[in-house]
Amino acid sequence: MTTPVSGPGPFSQRTDRQPMADLPNADYGEQKAFQALQSGAPLAADSGQAPGPDLSGLVGLGEPSQQPGTPVTDGADGGAGVGMDALGLGDPDAQSKAQLASYLPALEFMANRPGTSAAARNAVRRIKATI
Repeated sequence: MTTPVSGPGPFSQRTDRQPMADLPNADYGEQKAFQALQSGAPLAADSGQAPGPDLSGLVGLGEPSQQPGTPVTDGADGGAGVGMDALGLGDPDAQSKAQLASYLPALEFMANRPGTSAAARNAVRRIKATI
């Protein structure tokens, strides 16, 4: 037996429904309450908005640059343009170090979670090294 698949857009239908079941030996009023729970809440009406995020501000790969005077290596140390200081990841002052230290337990927790990217772990290591 295969799982039913819903059609796209206006042809979509809920596929998570099961046949209505009855409670054996139900007390007075239990059967009606059980049937109401099984029927579920009605779906919300269509809001008329397109689903998903607004992608109108994205620039395609084949489009001209929106920042023609900015080098590709901007934000990386050793390349043309500003270095890591522009991203706030350069050498922090004492106040910034104290603020980073207060965030460190939460950042370490996130970095130690399964599936965390190597870049996130490296960012936490860099913060720990500067404090």
